[in-house]
Amino acid sequence: MSMRTRALFHLTVGGLLLGGALSAQAANLGFLNDTPISYMKQRDIDSVRKAVMAALNGKQDGESANWVNEGTGNSVKIDATITVAGTAKDGERTCRDVGVVLNAKGQSMSLRPQFCKQGEGSWQLQKKH
Repeated sequence: MSMRTRALFHLTVGGLLLGGALSAQAANLGFLNDTPISYMKQRDIDSVRKAVMAALNGKQDGESANWVNEGTGNSVKIDATITVAGTAKDGERTCRDVGVVLNAKGQSMSLRPQFCKQGEGSWQLQKKH
C-alpha cells in the first residue's frame, strides 16, 4: 500500500491514533507492516469510508455495523466493526465518536475517530490535538 493511500485512510477513518504510521519505516515502526491497514487497497478504503459515513448517518449511540471487503477485488479478507460510541450536540454542531476495529490475517487494530458536522452539513473528521 502506498504512503498516499495510507494517508487517505488515516484521514478518512481516523487513523490519527496511528499518525506516525505515515513514517513507519523511517521511525523504526516496521511492526505496522502486518496490521490490517497494510493489506488495504484503495477500493477497500473507499468501501469502509462509505460504511463509516452510513453508520454516522444511520446508527444510534451504541449500535454497530459490520463491514467486509467482499467485492473490492482484494484477495485478503478484511472486516471491520464500526460502532457509534457517542453523540454530543452544541447548538447546530453535532459530533460523534466512532470505534472502528479492523481485522485481517489474524491481526486487529482499533481506531477512535471523531466526526463533526454543522447543521445538515457533511461529517468532517476532527483532528485530535
